[in-house]
Amino acid sequence: MFVTMVDRMKSALAKFGIGQVVKHRKYPFRGVIYDVDPVFANTEEWWLAIPEDMRPRKDQPFYHLYAENTETEYIAYVSEQNLLPDTSGEPLRHAQIDEMFVRTASGAYEAKAIPRN
Repeated sequence: MFVTMVDRMKSALAKFGIGQVVKHRKYPFRGVIYDVDPVFANTEEWWLAIPEDMRPRKDQPFYHLYAENTETEYIAYVSEQNLLPDTSGEPLRHAQIDEMFVRTASGAYEAKAIPRN
């Protein structure tokens, strides 16, 4: 299959950004985005472990989340097609969030400043 530069540019444009709170379209979890891959960048085994009828396309952004559900906190890797903005305004409890983000008065998560030499 021939992939044009326009196709690559389309796949590299992420709908969500670092620090944004999102929720899964199908499963009851939400999280804050801490990294974005412009296209799928996990293992083939990980991708094949997803049931075929639910397997996302690889040619879209994938997001690394500090995720949580009602029971636990964990790291999630989720395709853009499976995410929605979370507008609840509720804080997240994932312990690693404080390492990278500061919660503002408006409830948003902003990346902490990185000290430079």
